[in-house]
Amino acid sequence: MNHKIAVFPGSFDPVTLGHVDIMQRVLSLFDKIYVVIGINGNKVPLFSVEQRMEWLKAIFRNESRVAIAAHRGLTIDFCKQVKAGFIVRGLRNSTDYCYERELAQVNRDLCSDIETLFITSTPQYAHLSSSMIRELIQFQADVSPYLPDIVRF
Repeated sequence: MNHKIAVFPGSFDPVTLGHVDIMQRVLSLFDKIYVVIGINGNKVPLFSVEQRMEWLKAIFRNESRVAIAAHRGLTIDFCKQVKAGFIVRGLRNSTDYCYERELAQVNRDLCSDIETLFITSTPQYAHLSSSMIRELIQFQADVSPYLPDIVRF
C-alpha cells in the first residue's frame, strides 16, 4: 500500500460544500486522492453517476492530485486496486462517528494495511448531508447556499 494515496468515498448525491471542505483540508496530506462515488444497488440516487462525476471533475479540475472514479463494491477493494494506504471520512457528529468507526474496524479486519482517517466537519458545514439536500430539492427549496456553484440542476 502507498501511504501517499488516499480514497475519499461517498455518494456525493449531490456534492455539498461539506464534501469540498473536507477534500480541500486533506489535499496537503497526500500525493493523490481518489474521490470515489460508491454505487449501491440498494439506494436510488437522485442524480446519475455521470452527473456526479461531472460535478466532481469540474470542482477539482485545477487539482492534479485529485482523481474522480465510481466503484461498485467494497471501498477496501477499490483501495487495494489503486494501492491506497488511507480512507478519508468526514464526521459531522457523534452519530457519524459511531457508524464510521464500525466501518473502519471492518475495513481494518479486511485489510490491516489501510487506515481510516477521520476529519471533523468545519462547524458551518456540520449540519449538511446529501440526504437532507435531496429532501429539500424534492420540495423545491433553495439549496444553493449548501452546494458548490458548479452544482446546478
